[in-house]
Amino acid sequence: METGLLHLHNLLRWVILVLLLVSIYKSFSGWKGQKAFAAGDKKVWLMTMIAGHITLLLGLYQWTIGRMGIFTSGNQSFADVMKNSATRFFQVEHPVSMILAIVLITLGHGMAKKKVTDEEKYKKAFRYFILALLLILVAVPWPFREIGRPWFPGM
Repeated sequence: METGLLHLHNLLRWVILVLLLVSIYKSFSGWKGQKAFAAGDKKVWLMTMIAGHITLLLGLYQWTIGRMGIFTSGNQSFADVMKNSATRFFQVEHPVSMILAIVLITLGHGMAKKKVTDEEKYKKAFRYFILALLLILVAVPWPFREIGRPWFPGM
């Protein structure tokens, strides 16, 4: 079960990246094109947020009781965790960055509910989504990194 959840978590990164790119495109084109806020924009932003939250829940499971989880990886001191780059990445850097990215995605989606001008909605959502994308790109264990995972795990 643990391997399946890890593969699902890794596979969902592609769903989030695609939805985030679509959300960025929609918010940028709405902002620069002076478009009226549409229900379709709100739906895409909602789907991006839902995918992010599902992936976050799977990640929190992995972070707590997964293979390298804080409760299953032994009684390591904080200093020991910080000395090992792989452990530090999966127990500190990756979770903190991804939680911040999901907060930014949630704030971007929250702009759809704000009673501000459409231009302001698109502009702020665009900024939140861009920051979230940057955090995700930096914090994903890409295959070319020392602590990398495969492009498509389990395949």
